[in-house]
Amino acid sequence: MKSEKLKKIISGGEGITVEFKESRKKLNKDVYESVCSFLNRYGGHLFLGVKDNGEIVGVDKDSVEQIKKDFVTSLNNPMILSPTVYLGIEDVEIDGKVILHVNVTESSQVHRCKGKIFDRNEDGDLNVTDNTTLVSGLYVRKQSSYTENMIFPYADMDQLEDELFERVRKIVKYMRPGHPWVTMDNINILKSAGMYLKDQNTEMSS
Repeated sequence: MKSEKLKKIISGGEGITVEFKESRKKLNKDVYESVCSFLNRYGGHLFLGVKDNGEIVGVDKDSVEQIKKDFVTSLNNPMILSPTVYLGIEDVEIDGKVILHVNVTESSQVHRCKGKIFDRNEDGDLNVTDNTTLVSGLYVRKQSSYTENMIFPYADMDQLEDELFERVRKIVKYMRPGHPWVTMDNINILKSAGMYLKDQNTEMSS
C-alpha cells in the first residue's frame, strides 16, 4: 500500500533524498529551493504536511487543491525555476491526515531557483551559486551522464512534427485540465519539458 511505503520513508527522517515541509495552509517559501536541489542532485521525496522532526501534521483539507495548483503553476514559471519542469503532486492519507507527496527525479540539466543554483547535501539545500568549483562539477556531471544534453546546432523547429505537440496537449488536457502546456506554443513546451537546452560554454541552443 502506497501510504505505508511513504510512511516508512518519512520514519527514516530527512536526508539527501528526503525533505519535509509543514505547509499546512500554503507552500513554504523555500519549497522550490528543495525541488531545485533534488533536480540537481539525485532526486528525492518532498513531503508537505510533515514537520522537520518527522511529525505528520497534515495539510489543511480545504487548502489541498490550491496548494497543488500553486505548486504546479510555479514550477512552470521561469522566474521561479529555470529551466522549468513538470512534476506531479499527490495527496495521500496517512493516520487520518492528508499529506502531499512529490517524487522529484534527477534532472539531466542544472536548474536555478530564482536565479540561484541549489545543490543537496545531508543537511538540506545548499546555495552553491558563487562556488565556481561546485557549479562546474554539477555541469560536468550532467554533461557526462546524460546523452540528451548533446547539442544539435543545426536542428530547428521546422524539423519537428506539429502533430506530436498537439497530441501532447490533448493528453495533458485530458489528464490535468488547466495545465500550462495546453496553451503553450511548441518552443515553450520543449523548454518546460527540459528538451530545449543551451550549452553554457558555447551559448549554442538545441
